[in-house]
Amino acid sequence: MSAATLLEVLKKHPFVEEFKPEHIERLRTLAREVTLEPDRVVFKEGDDTHDFFLIASGRVALEMQEPDHVLRVQTLGAGDELGWSSVLMGRGKYFQARALERTEALAFDGVQLLEACRTDTAFGFAFMYRMLGVVSERLQATRLQLHDMHSPKAKRAGT
Repeated sequence: MSAATLLEVLKKHPFVEEFKPEHIERLRTLAREVTLEPDRVVFKEGDDTHDFFLIASGRVALEMQEPDHVLRVQTLGAGDELGWSSVLMGRGKYFQARALERTEALAFDGVQLLEACRTDTAFGFAFMYRMLGVVSERLQATRLQLHDMHSPKAKRAGT
């Protein structure tokens, strides 16, 4: 993918909606195109992987591996982000991520992202502010999933 095409894909992603043009360009210099094939486990819970993804197309499941089953916490698709913990060096992943279908994404190395945030504090603030929104969305999705699982109405509906 050419730099111009990469920039166009990036500009369309909701993650950068409020970014200044120079911040989008900075992010473009760090981006690489990736394809995730169906059923590929992108990372497992606890893995110390460093890629952060902006999903352009396809679907990815965020899952928790239980002893006897896998619990899907959220399904991500075009316009979503994956791997936010990549910029928290030394911390493992909180979920397992598995491609449900062929997924096209832009990938960013977390170490490089963190360095870019440190060297350009305006970019760093914009990036981390948006990342905080992603973390908040994941927390809400997990909360709703737990509520659905443990709600008395949900239990009655399943009987």
